[in-house]
Amino acid sequence: MKKIVSLSSLAVFISLFVSCTSSNNKDAKLQTPVTTGTEETQTQNQSPAEAKSKTIADLQDAFKGESTASAKYADYSKKAEQEGYHNIALLFKAASMAEHIHANNHKSVLKEYGAEVPVVTPEYTVNSTKENLQDAINGESYEVATMYPEFLQDAGNSKSQLAQISFNYAFEVEKKHKVMYEKALAALSDNKVNELPQVYYVCPTCGNTYDQTPPERCGISMTSSEKFIKISSL
Repeated sequence: MKKIVSLSSLAVFISLFVSCTSSNNKDAKLQTPVTTGTEETQTQNQSPAEAKSKTIADLQDAFKGESTASAKYADYSKKAEQEGYHNIALLFKAASMAEHIHANNHKSVLKEYGAEVPVVTPEYTVNSTKENLQDAINGESYEVATMYPEFLQDAGNSKSQLAQISFNYAFEVEKKHKVMYEKALAALSDNKVNELPQVYYVCPTCGNTYDQTPPERCGISMTSSEKFIKISSL
């Protein structure tokens, strides 16, 4: 297995992040949350120290969430395999790897900022594969609709570039995971699980997940596909 991206590797992509905000690449585009007048007033009233403190709290929450998701999806993978859904088990394994990468990115940024890295004891329940898929969809939906847009806004307010990069990586990948889970649930309901992908590729820099042969470079971090982690067995 390839090594997970280090902080130094993450920092290399600061300039790439800036270009991502104006890119036409749908994978790389940063969705800037819309602010209300109230939010803008609150931001104006924040001191730089308060803004940075909020971003650090967000990083800690994101680290907890991604660490829990990684452990949970790994167990969901085992459950799917036990129930005879090998292709869904592969999807959960790939997603677990991606969430682990996100957690490590958040952890690296926390260390760079001299902040505490929380100790995480994941708590979750493993149910049937159908229920597990719905739980995964619910989790990803929250992250892409609420959590990461808010965290990105906070990181922008505090001008924390590394946090912005780490949050953006996760945000863009979770959008893809949500769609993959939705397709898997539909296939399970239609008794077409065997038609789901049997191989996944995970970018070691941002966790970007492909369910087909990836392009030459990752559509989010521009990492060479030669470095991707291939998931084709459990």
